[in-house]
Amino acid sequence: MIKILINGCNGKMGQVVSELAKKDEDIEIVGGFDISKRDEDYPIFTNTEEINVKPDVIIDFSIPQATFNILNFALKTNIPIVIATTGFTDEENQKIEEMSQKIAIFKSANMSFDVTMMKNLLKQIAPKLEGTDIEITEVHHNRKIDSPSGTAQMFADSINEALDNKYHCEYNRHDKHKKRDKYEIGMNSIRGGNIVGEHVVQFFGEFETFEIRHISYSRNVFAEGALKAAKFINRKINGFYNMDDMI
Repeated sequence: MIKILINGCNGKMGQVVSELAKKDEDIEIVGGFDISKRDEDYPIFTNTEEINVKPDVIIDFSIPQATFNILNFALKTNIPIVIATTGFTDEENQKIEEMSQKIAIFKSANMSFDVTMMKNLLKQIAPKLEGTDIEITEVHHNRKIDSPSGTAQMFADSINEALDNKYHCEYNRHDKHKKRDKYEIGMNSIRGGNIVGEHVVQFFGEFETFEIRHISYSRNVFAEGALKAAKFINRKINGFYNMDDMI
């Protein structure tokens, strides 16, 4: 039985993780952490000094500021952590990797198995379609804060890596009045309604277009991935892990 603490337990993803964890025979929720309390069959803490339980793994679905708050607690108590939060700066990502020298950290911009397969496919396809115009479009619900999504950025980074890091991301064409740079990866974000998540990567050639698309219909897929990650990272002492390691 793996004991978990859910950081961001009051959020939509935190509640989905909670619901699925209660049905998992190998998981026990010993606590949650958020900015406020609510009725739940496990204690919810609002200050790390109050936490009086000892989880085996922390699962984090929150915002970057809250992630670092619980990360500091994880460092003090030597508890592995699964980070499913997105929207970190380059400096913050670097800091998280440095922390993984002391504790085990599993971090992924997307906890979906299929998204990881898509990322790996893009690495294989991009060199074969070099010279095309690359555009990434992501669509999410109107409550999502960060833009572009961490998944879209992950796809862009994977493509760039496969193309010898010659490309750069273009996030804003509004203030530019010039033709498209052949080495840019266009990043487009759409926010509306209650869409869980859709990502499209398009390679535009002169006479044809090739595209790969992934659509998430339920948040369950991300919660399931986080629980699998918790089982994977349990009992690991330190190190930086991601979906590729688990798969």
